[in-house]
Amino acid sequence: MTAPEGPAVVVGQVGRDLVLDIDRLPRGGRSTAVRRRREVLGGKGANQGLAAVQLGCPVALVGVLGDDPAGDLVLAQAVSDGLWVSGVVRRPDAATALLVDLVEPGGVRRLLEDVPGPMLLTPADVAAADPLLRRARAVLLQLQQPGDAVRAALQRLSPGALTVADGAPPDEETRDALLASVHVLRADEAEAAMWVGGELDGLRDVRAAATELCAAGPRVVSLAAGEQGDLTVWREPGGQVREQLVPLLGEDPVDPTGAGDSVVAALTVALLRGADPRTAAWEAGAAAALTVSRLGGRPRLSTAEVARLAEQGRRRTEGEGRS
Repeated sequence: MTAPEGPAVVVGQVGRDLVLDIDRLPRGGRSTAVRRRREVLGGKGANQGLAAVQLGCPVALVGVLGDDPAGDLVLAQAVSDGLWVSGVVRRPDAATALLVDLVEPGGVRRLLEDVPGPMLLTPADVAAADPLLRRARAVLLQLQQPGDAVRAALQRLSPGALTVADGAPPDEETRDALLASVHVLRADEAEAAMWVGGELDGLRDVRAAATELCAAGPRVVSLAAGEQGDLTVWREPGGQVREQLVPLLGEDPVDPTGAGDSVVAALTVALLRGADPRTAAWEAGAAAALTVSRLGGRPRLSTAEVARLAEQGRRRTEGEGRS
């Protein structure tokens, strides 16, 4: 079967990110100075799309913005970033989503989210993007969207498209539909617990959850494993189950925002070009490390730098394993 020839499509959140670098949160009734401020296109869907573009994969966004000045600004930035925006809906009389990222020294962050209900996708929004979805080489489904919108996207996919889901299942019906359809599943520890219906305590539980989810349908499952890094489990064509634990790469994070989004994008791009899941897992870990090395969740990646850091980490880890 020939894969579609359109761009990858990211179905998910688009909004405005306000990133504030501070020394510490003020006590009640007090104030604190902001050392640095960034206002940029953001949201998990936009961050995943931008990371994929930076890694060489054309991307179309399917998401919602308000018809306010903030929506104008972030839409213009998306175009400037090289993202296709024909699938972005402008909702009349609604405010664009705002995400405020408060970052303290040591990579401690707090996220404030103002995502009005009208900023969530509807099945009608997804139907309007049908031409994009039918032609997509890959579809990345960001699961903070309502279940009926996610299911509407699943119904419109080409059989040849790589299907990637990120997050926790919105509801049981959507959970079942995703497990029956997606090729790649990504989740952090809290989201993975929602997939398997139980809390995860340590790497052993993460491994059990990844193995269970891989057996349920997806070919590749990537789960965050806290300070251990990221665990990727996959099924070989012959049915054998393999795994790769990628430790946290790079230096101590400046801001952990966006790490998971870069993991999703790098996994997708690597698998699209035909890389094996082990290589894709290392590149995903490298992309995350590069993203958290700077303030804000907006990625700034290059294929060369991702490949360099992935190979460096792989050699070091394999060398330690032989010692």
